[in-house]
Amino acid sequence: MKKILAALLAAIMLLGMAACGGNDSNGEVALKVGAILVGDETEGYTLAHMNGIEAAVKKLKSEGKTVEIEYKKKVPEDASVETNSNQLIANGCKVIITNSYGHQFNFGSVIESNPDVIFVAMTGDLAAASNLANYKNAFTKVYESRYVSGIIAGLKLKSLIDSGELTAEKYPNSFDGDNIKIGYVGAFNYAEVVSGYTAFYLGIKSIVENITMTVKYTNSWFSEEREAAVGEYLMNQGCVIIGQHADSTGAPAAIQKAFSNGTNKMCYSVGYNVSMLDVAEDVVLTSASNNWDVYYYELFSAIINGEAVPTDWAKGYDDNAVACTDLGKACAEGTKEAVDNAIKAIKDGSIKVFDTSKFTVNNEHLTSYTGAYGMNNAETIKTENGVTFFDESSLRSAPYFDIRIDGITEEASDYDQE
Repeated sequence: MKKILAALLAAIMLLGMAACGGNDSNGEVALKVGAILVGDETEGYTLAHMNGIEAAVKKLKSEGKTVEIEYKKKVPEDASVETNSNQLIANGCKVIITNSYGHQFNFGSVIESNPDVIFVAMTGDLAAASNLANYKNAFTKVYESRYVSGIIAGLKLKSLIDSGELTAEKYPNSFDGDNIKIGYVGAFNYAEVVSGYTAFYLGIKSIVENITMTVKYTNSWFSEEREAAVGEYLMNQGCVIIGQHADSTGAPAAIQKAFSNGTNKMCYSVGYNVSMLDVAEDVVLTSASNNWDVYYYELFSAIINGEAVPTDWAKGYDDNAVACTDLGKACAEGTKEAVDNAIKAIKDGSIKVFDTSKFTVNNEHLTSYTGAYGMNNAETIKTENGVTFFDESSLRSAPYFDIRIDGITEEASDYDQE
């Protein structure tokens, strides 16, 4: 019996080590990290975070530094955040990461009570104002890859026009006067989503000028059912391209289904977070994505080396922190070259995503904007090398572009908030 109990205890210990990532060859752990996640591997946004964390851990291991990870998955944006934080701290975690915007409102007193633990709220926007040295925010400049994904969509749209496949005579429902209809599946009407859909729209508009876009909300970050329903709705409205800031494959799967059964041959999808080609190979063009390993490697390395962690972190193409996933077979000829050129232009500054000469608000170009939510009347419009633009994610990591520009219409969700 003692042998059986000993074997069981050994197995339990091994399982516990595996869940945290294991020790290095010297049996020393450089850092233990707790990750509080709104979803799990089945949800694209969380999967992207997990992939980034694991890639950073692997890279550090190759450098002889072991980082243990303890995951808390499917944690809602409520008091569960504080409960899970306390559990992770009790388990020895010196870094607590949360990956959803609403998590930041539910830490309770745990940050103040644990000054020796670093807390990082992804997409959060409260760290700087808190004046707590152990509280940090981080997000990527994903608006850059949103813009590039819009270029990809715009090139597809242009090819459909140039080939004569898309005309008002053949597809009258896809036109609003002279403008071609675009759609977007949005989670919530937060600045994070507004910034992303505007960048996507401007990317398309840089290729095809005469477009309008309808954004319809789901009131959920992740709901395959809702996203599919909104995707179908936008498709039935005649939208030729449908983008998304929603975390499932619901919308592209619905568009693919319609393509396969022949009910709609003039609608294409741009996803988010991860490639969605495996569920919609005929209609997916690409997905705008984040390379989270860039941040996690910097974060873990800094803490291990005793270096300062920035209160607000935001990086984009300059640091390979954002990308577009593999191009689908439906993409137009020459798309890869156009993508490479656009990325180069973003890096050298010749493209500013929110160049104010490229859009209007109430038929006027912006010269000043101090009304961004949570920015305490900070000026967000900047002029550099003769170009005036909205300076996104430089004053704070979380997106603060919350301007509703001409050409885009928002429709409220048909669902209660989830």
